[in-house]
Amino acid sequence: MTVSFKGAHFPKDIILHAVFFYLRYGVSYRNLKEIMAERGVTVDHATLNRWVER
Repeated sequence: MTVSFKGAHFPKDIILHAVFFYLRYGVSYRNLKEIMAERGVTVDHATLNRWVER
């Protein structure tokens, strides 16, 4: 199965990094939001949820 990044507002690298981090370390979406903010990426926890679900 391939995932389409067409229409995404964030680069593919950022989306994949966030999803990998969530799945690998099992952090909450809100904690992941803070981790991404430390790396200079402002993203809502609901967006992170959609990325993981997709």
